[in-house]
Amino acid sequence: MHAVEGKVAVVTGGANGIGLAMGRHFAGHGMSVMLADIQPGPLDAAVALLRGEGLDVAGCLTDVTKLASVDHLADETMRAFGAVHVLCNNAGIGPGGQTLLWDYEENDWRWCLDVNVCGVAWGIKAFVPRMIRGGEEGHIVNTSSGNGGIAPMGDAPIYAMSKSAVTTLTELLYYQLRTQNTKVSCSVLYPGPNWLRTKLWEAWRTRPEEYAKTAARTTAYPSFEEFERQMEAAGTPLPVTPLEDVAGRVLDAILEDRFWINPSNDDALDARYASMKARRNPDYFRNWNPTTNQ
Repeated sequence: MHAVEGKVAVVTGGANGIGLAMGRHFAGHGMSVMLADIQPGPLDAAVALLRGEGLDVAGCLTDVTKLASVDHLADETMRAFGAVHVLCNNAGIGPGGQTLLWDYEENDWRWCLDVNVCGVAWGIKAFVPRMIRGGEEGHIVNTSSGNGGIAPMGDAPIYAMSKSAVTTLTELLYYQLRTQNTKVSCSVLYPGPNWLRTKLWEAWRTRPEEYAKTAARTTAYPSFEEFERQMEAAGTPLPVTPLEDVAGRVLDAILEDRFWINPSNDDALDARYASMKARRNPDYFRNWNPTTNQ
């Protein structure tokens, strides 16, 4: 896209974190923004906050695990603003640090994959046809993670797998948008490389009954604040990236039509693909020392 002023953006997971930062940044650059989120209270608060800053923002309660709900979001955006030019499939959750794949239960898998993967797929299905029919330049940004799309961490396996799927899905979307000669392009976002203050760690607090756990957890739910305190006590404070910096990188990528947004861990990328090319067993996990098996 050559310009965004006067255009319309939709951001899922828009009530807080990266989504809210992107919504504020887009609107601050002259866009009309539809924020979508599954939590009515935080969504209303986010819309009120940005409107209080003089920004053109609306909100739509949306469950990205349901295609009908995402279709409704698309309809409401068209009703409110008359078009869609930018779509950020940003809603995501982490099912919690159960760690071992075989310890997760069925609903852990379904919840994570329905939000993190199907939520992106339903965004594409609901919005891309409308964007193509609009005949204008458009852009889609799918939020992945360095924890999966670049180098997986063994202690977040379902999340890492889901984010790897988002990377591949976005590559395929880019290919098909190009081969169909559309005016729509796309990018995949890796928000790091540092830690981010988002609500991802607290997703379990608003876990829908549909995906409720049926067995007691064997480990406690993680907390970003607790982890941060532990690291500070150990003398290694966490490097944290401001969310507004992430939003700025996203807008720059849209304007420059850059597919890869911030895949910053070059060493991990090199290690992963060197392992593939050499047919060598994987030794590139970021939290595993292959010499000690720990």
